[in-house]
Amino acid sequence: MHSTILIFIDGVGIGKKDYESNPFFKYGFKTFTEIFGEIPHLEKQKLKSENGFVFPVDASMGVPKIPLSGTGQTSIFCGVNAPKIIGQHFGPYPYSTLVPIIKEKNIFHEFKKRRKKVSFVNAYPKVFFEYINSGRRRLSVTTLSCLLSGIKLNKIADLRSGKALAADIDNIRFVEKMNYKLPVIPPQKAAERLLRIGSQNHLTVFEIFHMDHLGHGRAAEYLEHTLRTLDEFLLHAIKNLGKKMTLVVCSDHGNFEDLSIKMHTLNPALGMAFGYNAKTLAKKIKKLYHIKPAIMEMYD
Repeated sequence: MHSTILIFIDGVGIGKKDYESNPFFKYGFKTFTEIFGEIPHLEKQKLKSENGFVFPVDASMGVPKIPLSGTGQTSIFCGVNAPKIIGQHFGPYPYSTLVPIIKEKNIFHEFKKRRKKVSFVNAYPKVFFEYINSGRRRLSVTTLSCLLSGIKLNKIADLRSGKALAADIDNIRFVEKMNYKLPVIPPQKAAERLLRIGSQNHLTVFEIFHMDHLGHGRAAEYLEHTLRTLDEFLLHAIKNLGKKMTLVVCSDHGNFEDLSIKMHTLNPALGMAFGYNAKTLAKKIKKLYHIKPAIMEMYD
Protein backbone atom coordinates (compact mmCIF):
# COMPACT_ATOMS: atom_id res chain seq x y z
CA MET A 1 0.00 0.00 0.00
CA HIS A 2 1.22 3.48 -0.87
CA SER A 3 0.82 5.71 2.18
CA THR A 4 0.85 9.50 2.26
CA ILE A 5 1.44 11.54 5.41
CA LEU A 6 0.43 15.18 5.21
CA ILE A 7 1.84 17.39 7.97
CA PHE A 8 0.15 20.77 7.96
CA ILE A 9 2.09 23.44 9.89
CA ASP A 10 0.12 26.65 10.36
CA GLY A 11 1.89 29.93 9.64
CA VAL A 12 5.33 29.08 8.23
CA GLY A 13 6.72 30.79 5.15
CA ILE A 14 10.06 31.05 3.40
CA GLY A 15 11.59 34.29 4.66
CA LYS A 16 14.68 36.43 4.55
CA LYS A 17 18.15 35.17 5.37
CA ASP A 18 18.01 37.06 8.66
CA TYR A 19 19.75 35.79 11.80
CA GLU A 20 17.73 38.10 14.06
CA SER A 21 14.12 37.79 12.95
CA ASN A 22 14.04 34.42 11.13
CA PRO A 23 14.12 31.62 13.78
CA PHE A 24 15.36 29.04 11.27
CA PHE A 25 18.57 31.05 10.88
CA LYS A 26 18.72 32.32 14.46
CA TYR A 27 18.44 28.89 16.14
CA GLY A 28 19.33 26.58 13.25
CA PHE A 29 17.15 23.83 11.78
CA LYS A 30 18.76 20.44 11.14
CA THR A 31 15.95 19.25 8.89
CA PHE A 32 17.19 21.82 6.39
CA THR A 33 20.92 21.78 7.04
CA GLU A 34 21.41 17.99 7.37
CA ILE A 35 19.17 17.00 4.46
CA PHE A 36 19.68 19.92 2.07
CA GLY A 37 22.91 21.49 3.33
CA GLU A 38 21.32 24.91 3.80
CA ILE A 39 18.22 26.80 4.96
CA PRO A 40 15.77 28.09 2.33
CA HIS A 41 15.27 31.85 2.07
CA LEU A 42 13.78 34.35 -0.34
CA GLU A 43 16.89 34.35 -2.55
CA LYS A 44 16.97 30.54 -2.65
CA GLN A 45 13.47 29.19 -2.21
CA LYS A 46 13.96 25.75 -3.79
CA LEU A 47 16.20 23.05 -2.34
CA LYS A 48 16.77 19.47 -3.46
CA SER A 49 18.30 16.37 -1.89
CA GLU A 50 18.42 12.70 -2.83
CA ASN A 51 14.75 12.07 -2.05
CA GLY A 52 13.45 15.42 -0.81
CA PHE A 53 12.44 18.85 -2.00
CA VAL A 54 11.77 22.26 -0.46
CA PHE A 55 9.66 24.58 -2.58
CA PRO A 56 7.65 27.82 -2.27
CA VAL A 57 3.86 27.74 -2.42
CA ASP A 58 1.86 30.81 -3.43
CA ALA A 59 -0.48 31.66 -0.54
CA SER A 60 -1.90 34.87 -2.06
CA MET A 61 -3.37 33.09 -5.11
CA GLY A 62 -4.04 36.29 -7.03
CA VAL A 63 -5.97 38.01 -4.23
CA PRO A 64 -4.43 41.16 -2.72
CA LYS A 65 -3.63 41.77 0.96
CA ILE A 66 -2.25 39.37 3.56
CA PRO A 67 -3.23 35.65 3.38
CA LEU A 68 -5.31 34.31 6.27
CA SER A 69 -5.90 30.86 7.70
CA GLY A 70 -9.58 30.26 6.93
CA THR A 71 -9.22 30.73 3.19
CA GLY A 72 -5.69 29.34 3.05
CA GLN A 73 -6.61 26.09 4.76
CA THR A 74 -9.79 25.71 2.71
CA SER A 75 -7.62 26.03 -0.40
CA ILE A 76 -5.20 23.37 0.85
CA PHE A 77 -7.69 20.78 2.04
CA CYS A 78 -10.38 21.34 -0.61
CA GLY A 79 -8.32 22.15 -3.71
CA VAL A 80 -10.13 25.41 -4.47
CA ASN A 81 -9.00 29.04 -4.65
CA ALA A 82 -11.00 30.02 -1.56
CA PRO A 83 -9.97 33.72 -1.37
CA LYS A 84 -10.93 34.16 -5.02
CA ILE A 85 -14.31 32.52 -4.42
CA ILE A 86 -15.22 34.97 -1.62
CA GLY A 87 -13.22 37.91 -2.97
CA GLN A 88 -10.90 38.27 0.02
CA HIS A 89 -8.60 36.49 2.41
CA PHE A 90 -10.48 35.50 5.56
CA GLY A 91 -9.67 33.89 8.89
CA PRO A 92 -8.84 32.36 11.22
CA TYR A 93 -11.97 30.27 10.63
CA PRO A 94 -13.59 29.56 7.26
CA TYR A 95 -16.08 32.05 5.84
CA SER A 96 -19.68 30.77 6.13
CA THR A 97 -20.19 30.42 2.36
CA LEU A 98 -17.15 28.13 2.21
CA VAL A 99 -18.67 25.55 4.58
CA PRO A 100 -20.71 23.73 1.85
CA ILE A 101 -17.54 23.58 -0.28
CA ILE A 102 -15.60 22.16 2.68
CA LYS A 103 -18.31 19.55 3.23
CA GLU A 104 -18.27 18.43 -0.41
CA LYS A 105 -14.63 18.78 -1.39
CA ASN A 106 -12.44 18.22 1.68
CA ILE A 107 -9.66 15.68 1.24
CA PHE A 108 -10.95 13.33 4.01
CA HIS A 109 -14.33 13.06 2.29
CA GLU A 110 -12.69 12.48 -1.09
CA PHE A 111 -10.53 9.66 0.24
CA LYS A 112 -13.53 8.04 1.95
CA LYS A 113 -15.50 8.25 -1.32
CA ARG A 114 -12.70 6.30 -3.00
CA ARG A 115 -12.83 3.72 -0.19
CA LYS A 116 -9.35 4.65 0.96
CA LYS A 117 -8.22 4.54 4.57
CA VAL A 118 -7.79 8.01 6.05
CA SER A 119 -6.89 9.25 9.53
CA PHE A 120 -6.53 12.57 11.35
CA VAL A 121 -4.09 11.92 14.19
CA ASN A 122 -4.52 15.01 16.38
CA ALA A 123 -5.89 14.53 19.90
CA TYR A 124 -8.24 17.02 21.52
CA PRO A 125 -8.83 17.82 25.23
CA LYS A 126 -12.14 17.31 27.00
CA VAL A 127 -12.97 21.03 26.84
CA PHE A 128 -12.96 20.87 23.03
CA PHE A 129 -15.61 18.15 22.92
CA GLU A 130 -17.69 20.13 25.42
CA TYR A 131 -17.39 23.10 23.05
CA ILE A 132 -18.63 21.26 19.94
CA ASN A 133 -21.35 19.45 21.90
CA SER A 134 -22.68 22.85 22.96
CA GLY A 135 -23.48 23.50 19.30
CA ARG A 136 -20.82 26.14 18.70
CA ARG A 137 -18.87 25.56 15.52
CA ARG A 138 -16.12 28.16 15.15
CA LEU A 139 -13.67 25.50 14.03
CA SER A 140 -10.52 25.20 11.95
CA VAL A 141 -10.86 23.76 8.46
CA THR A 142 -9.30 20.41 9.43
CA THR A 143 -11.57 19.89 12.42
CA LEU A 144 -14.67 20.99 10.53
CA SER A 145 -13.72 18.70 7.62
CA CYS A 146 -13.49 15.73 9.98
CA LEU A 147 -16.84 16.48 11.61
CA LEU A 148 -18.54 16.90 8.23
CA SER A 149 -16.95 13.71 6.87
CA GLY A 150 -17.42 11.34 9.79
CA ILE A 151 -13.71 11.15 10.57
CA LYS A 152 -12.93 10.26 14.18
CA LEU A 153 -11.58 13.04 16.40
CA ASN A 154 -9.17 11.59 18.94
CA LYS A 155 -9.47 12.09 22.68
CA ILE A 156 -6.81 12.18 25.39
CA ALA A 157 -7.35 8.44 25.93
CA ASP A 158 -6.23 7.86 22.33
CA LEU A 159 -3.16 10.00 22.95
CA ARG A 160 -2.36 8.08 26.12
CA SER A 161 -2.64 4.72 24.33
CA GLY A 162 -0.35 5.79 21.47
CA LYS A 163 -3.08 6.07 18.83
CA ALA A 164 -2.89 9.86 18.42
CA LEU A 165 -0.54 12.85 18.67
CA ALA A 166 -0.71 16.20 20.42
CA ALA A 167 -0.47 19.24 18.13
CA ASP A 168 2.70 20.29 19.96
CA ILE A 169 4.23 16.82 19.26
CA ASP A 170 5.59 16.10 22.77
CA ASN A 171 2.46 16.71 24.95
CA ILE A 172 4.12 19.50 26.93
CA ARG A 173 1.23 21.96 26.69
CA PHE A 174 -1.32 19.34 27.77
CA VAL A 175 0.88 18.67 30.80
CA GLU A 176 1.93 22.22 31.74
CA LYS A 177 -1.08 24.24 30.60
CA MET A 178 -3.99 21.83 31.12
CA ASN A 179 -2.65 19.60 33.93
CA TYR A 180 -3.15 16.31 32.11
CA LYS A 181 -1.20 13.40 33.54
CA LEU A 182 0.65 12.44 30.37
CA PRO A 183 4.29 11.68 29.62
CA VAL A 184 6.26 14.36 27.79
CA ILE A 185 7.52 12.21 24.93
CA PRO A 186 10.68 12.66 22.82
CA PRO A 187 9.94 14.02 19.33
CA GLN A 188 11.57 10.93 17.84
CA LYS A 189 8.98 8.73 19.58
CA ALA A 190 6.20 10.96 18.25
CA ALA A 191 7.65 10.63 14.73
CA GLU A 192 7.74 6.83 15.05
CA ARG A 193 4.11 6.88 16.16
CA LEU A 194 3.14 9.00 13.14
CA LEU A 195 4.99 6.66 10.78
CA ARG A 196 3.32 3.62 12.34
CA ILE A 197 -0.16 5.14 12.02
CA GLY A 198 0.70 6.41 8.55
CA SER A 199 1.69 2.94 7.34
CA GLN A 200 -1.83 1.71 8.18
CA ASN A 201 -3.63 4.34 6.06
CA HIS A 202 -3.63 5.68 2.54
CA LEU A 203 -3.71 9.23 3.94
CA THR A 204 -2.75 10.40 7.42
CA VAL A 205 -3.04 14.08 8.35
CA PHE A 206 -1.34 15.79 11.28
CA GLU A 207 -1.84 19.47 12.12
CA ILE A 208 0.67 21.64 14.02
CA PHE A 209 -0.67 25.11 14.81
CA HIS A 210 1.75 26.43 17.44
CA MET A 211 4.15 28.01 14.95
CA ASP A 212 1.41 30.47 13.99
CA HIS A 213 0.77 31.24 17.66
CA LEU A 214 4.47 31.95 18.14
CA GLY A 215 4.51 34.13 15.05
CA HIS A 216 1.73 36.20 16.60
CA GLY A 217 3.85 36.65 19.73
CA ARG A 218 1.92 34.18 21.90
CA ALA A 219 3.60 31.65 24.23
CA ALA A 220 7.04 33.08 23.45
CA GLU A 221 8.52 31.14 26.37
CA TYR A 222 8.04 27.98 24.27
CA LEU A 223 9.64 29.37 21.11
CA GLU A 224 13.02 27.64 21.04
CA HIS A 225 11.63 24.44 22.57
CA THR A 226 8.85 24.30 19.95
CA LEU A 227 11.26 24.84 17.07
CA ARG A 228 13.73 22.21 18.30
CA THR A 229 10.92 19.71 18.92
CA LEU A 230 9.54 20.24 15.42
CA ASP A 231 13.03 19.90 13.95
CA GLU A 232 13.81 16.59 15.69
CA PHE A 233 10.34 15.28 14.85
CA LEU A 234 10.56 16.08 11.13
CA LEU A 235 14.14 14.90 10.82
CA HIS A 236 13.37 11.53 12.40
CA ALA A 237 10.22 11.06 10.30
CA ILE A 238 12.06 11.89 7.06
CA LYS A 239 15.03 9.63 7.83
CA ASN A 240 12.77 6.69 8.71
CA LEU A 241 10.17 7.02 5.97
CA GLY A 242 9.11 3.68 4.52
CA LYS A 243 9.85 2.77 0.89
CA LYS A 244 6.25 3.23 -0.29
CA MET A 245 5.57 6.31 1.83
CA THR A 246 5.31 9.95 0.76
CA LEU A 247 5.63 12.76 3.30
CA VAL A 248 4.22 16.17 2.41
CA VAL A 249 4.76 19.21 4.64
CA CYS A 250 2.79 22.35 3.88
CA SER A 251 1.67 25.64 5.39
CA ASP A 252 -1.12 28.11 4.69
CA HIS A 253 0.77 31.42 4.84
CA GLY A 254 3.91 33.05 6.22
CA ASN A 255 4.25 34.29 9.81
CA PHE A 256 6.75 32.42 11.99
CA GLU A 257 9.67 33.06 9.62
CA ASP A 258 9.60 36.79 10.49
CA LEU A 259 9.37 37.49 14.22
CA SER A 260 10.04 41.20 13.71
CA ILE A 261 6.26 41.56 13.20
CA LYS A 262 3.31 39.86 14.91
CA MET A 263 1.22 39.33 11.81
CA HIS A 264 1.12 37.17 8.71
CA THR A 265 3.52 37.90 5.86
CA LEU A 266 3.34 38.02 2.08
CA ASN A 267 6.14 35.45 1.88
CA PRO A 268 5.49 32.18 0.03
CA ALA A 269 4.26 29.36 2.24
CA LEU A 270 6.71 26.55 2.97
CA GLY A 271 6.30 23.35 0.98
CA MET A 272 8.29 20.13 1.39
CA ALA A 273 8.01 16.64 -0.06
CA PHE A 274 9.96 13.46 0.70
CA GLY A 275 9.96 9.83 -0.33
CA TYR A 276 7.99 7.81 -2.86
CA ASN A 277 6.26 10.57 -4.88
CA ALA A 278 8.23 13.60 -3.72
CA LYS A 279 9.53 14.68 -7.13
CA THR A 280 6.08 14.68 -8.73
CA LEU A 281 4.53 16.65 -5.87
CA ALA A 282 7.31 19.24 -5.85
CA LYS A 283 6.69 19.81 -9.57
CA LYS A 284 2.91 20.04 -9.36
CA ILE A 285 2.43 22.18 -6.24
CA LYS A 286 2.76 25.87 -7.04
CA LYS A 287 -0.24 27.31 -5.18
CA LEU A 288 -2.12 26.22 -2.04
CA TYR A 289 -5.02 24.81 -4.05
CA HIS A 290 -2.66 22.46 -5.95
CA ILE A 291 -1.88 20.43 -2.81
CA LYS A 292 -5.08 18.38 -2.60
CA PRO A 293 -5.31 17.44 -6.32
CA ALA A 294 -1.60 16.60 -6.40
CA ILE A 295 -2.13 14.15 -3.53
CA MET A 296 -5.37 12.75 -4.98
CA GLU A 297 -3.72 12.09 -8.37
CA MET A 298 -1.34 9.65 -6.72
CA TYR A 299 -4.37 7.41 -6.08
CA ASP A 300 -6.01 7.66 -9.51
